Amino acid sequence: MAIPKNSPGLTAAATPPASGSRRGSGSRPSDPLQAVRALARATRVLERASGELSLAHYRVLSAIASGDERASRVANRLAIGKPTVSAAVDALVQRGLLVRSGVDGDQRVAALHLTSEGAALLSRVEAEMIRRIDDLCARTPDGDQLMESLVWLGSAIDDMQAQRAAERHGS
Repeated sequence: MAIPKNSPGLTAAATPPASGSRRGSGSRPSDPLQAVRALARATRVLERASGELSLAHYRVLSAIASGDERASRVANRLAIGKPTVSAAVDALVQRGLLVRSGVDGDQRVAALHLTSEGAALLSRVEAEMIRRIDDLCARTPDGDQLMESLVWLGSAIDDMQAQRAAERHGS
């Protein structure tokens, strides 16, 4: 689908690749570097949308809200070090967004839970992030396909991390 270069919201940097680009199911973009740079810029859009929460703290809160109650599981899911997660958890606890609770039968482990303030902040931040992603998708030739592709990208990341974890543990 050709998009006129003078369309509202498009800049030279956002103009789709010139003819000869490969589109369609399973094809790679003609310029993977443009895709990498677009993803990097998209993270900045999300970071701006998060307002009261750094993107790193957002990732930790969202992982805990998704059911990862232990810091080690959060670290594995986010592919970051345990000390990084511990520092983020400490900061989020100090802000009143998370609480730690004991786990029956294992005093070495603390379960992490969002407070009502943490859940409310996460909900506000995610609503704004969704609004911004919806706005970006509306500026593309096929916003629904882009949204679906982003979901697929998330699944691919999960698969890749699970494979790496299995390789580390010799499974």
